[in-house]
Amino acid sequence: MFPLRDHNPSNCTPYVVYCLIAVNVLAFVMYAGLSNDPPALMQFYQTYAIIPSEIVGGENSSTLFTSIFIHGGLMHLGGNMLFLWIFGDNLEDEMGHLPFLAFYLVCGVGAGLIHVLAAPTSQVPTIGASGAIAGVMGGYLLLFPKARVDILLILIVFFRVITVPASLMLGLWLALQIFGGFGSDPHEGGVAYWAHAGGFAVGLVLVLPLWLRRGGPRFWKQTAGSPPNPKTEYTYSVTRVPRLPRKKKNPGPWGK
Repeated sequence: MFPLRDHNPSNCTPYVVYCLIAVNVLAFVMYAGLSNDPPALMQFYQTYAIIPSEIVGGENSSTLFTSIFIHGGLMHLGGNMLFLWIFGDNLEDEMGHLPFLAFYLVCGVGAGLIHVLAAPTSQVPTIGASGAIAGVMGGYLLLFPKARVDILLILIVFFRVITVPASLMLGLWLALQIFGGFGSDPHEGGVAYWAHAGGFAVGLVLVLPLWLRRGGPRFWKQTAGSPPNPKTEYTYSVTRVPRLPRKKKNPGPWGK
């Protein structure tokens, strides 16, 4: 499932979301050229990525912050920025610009620490904003569980855009992270499932006081579980590819 958009754009301009996307893109542009020089790229990761064994040993704790702005490729970067774009604006609207920025960074650092706890002896560099954005998703789920989200559903050869509640989409995403965490060894690299699940939990816990100040379950009743902004109604049009008539073959002497 790939989220495409939600149905409640924010009331305010999400300046922090815009800035975070810009910083991540600019950072990627700055080190993308290192992909042609593997030793230099590995040295870059050794300097700025989380290496759990070093964190446990009290070294390079700054990488808990710097790793949030490093990605392993265009797909990694694009996927993370898409999730941030869709779920970050409403949370920034509800929290305010600077509190949202602090929230994002704390979620990123918290996700990194949970990954370190899951793989304390690992020497595999860990990068990406996924943990911070998972925190945004956790906060979004608590505040706006019934928000409508358009997702692209891909099942082998079946492609379709459908609209689902945020609780379904985000709940399934979290379940996949937990399932992946139990089904893999975090010491071997790959997807940092526990950083994702941990960031989600950190975000949910950090947003809990805000949700309670808004009235808790009463807030859900007041907003119907969706961002308190006017809904945007989207329409879909079917694009039909015209069929060209086949040319009839001239029958030969014995044609049928």
